[in-house]
Amino acid sequence: MTDTVLEVKDICKSFGALQASRNISLDLRPGEIHAIIGPNGAGKSTLIGQICGTLRPDAGSVTLRGEDVTHLPTRARARKGLGRTFQISSLAMEDTVLQNAVLGALGASGRPWRFRSTALSDKALRETAEEALTRVGLQDHARHRTAELSHGRRRQLEVAVALTLKPKVLVMDEPMAGLGAEGSKLLTGFLDQLRHEAPILLVEHDMDAVFSLADRISVLVYGEVIATGSVDEIRANPVVREAYLGDEA
Repeated sequence: MTDTVLEVKDICKSFGALQASRNISLDLRPGEIHAIIGPNGAGKSTLIGQICGTLRPDAGSVTLRGEDVTHLPTRARARKGLGRTFQISSLAMEDTVLQNAVLGALGASGRPWRFRSTALSDKALRETAEEALTRVGLQDHARHRTAELSHGRRRQLEVAVALTLKPKVLVMDEPMAGLGAEGSKLLTGFLDQLRHEAPILLVEHDMDAVFSLADRISVLVYGEVIATGSVDEIRANPVVREAYLGDEA
């Protein structure tokens, strides 16, 4: 399809006798937030790993902006515009907020990591980092140690690091995890604006956020997509209600 920025087609992945991904197909369109939901153990993390390059699928393909990236490593996909935030923080806790953002910009530049020691003095990298921090509201925390940030602000920083890539697509793995109601509300508002710059594939358990943000939802159960549709279609789907949503619909 020419109007997709990310397409997963017939992805399969097994770990011994366990089939974690069973012929999964889905796509992401410009300006869209496409949410992936499902119970624990459904295969969401395995799917994200295959999309982002940390896992190699046994079969199927991943296409980014019309280019087959199935066999490219993670960094190569990132340089082509695939940004990612993680379920478990990957930040350098002893570094400052600005240092984390600069390191993100360094990774996006494709320059070798031995350049790290002088990265903070590089004007272009600092400007990229500072712009990303401003966008997520962390400009006043730039010199703080990351370990001193609240959980919610660390989530904001993870988004800022992803933004230093100037991504064309964002894959977000449970960005609302651990946030309170106010933090979730703020991040939801930011992602709603961000979708027009970089469409978002969103893995999330916070159903209030999913129902508020998603243009489409795919439901993953036992490694299979059992339904894809709008919020109203997914809420009304009896198979989805039985398998996952229950009273949350």
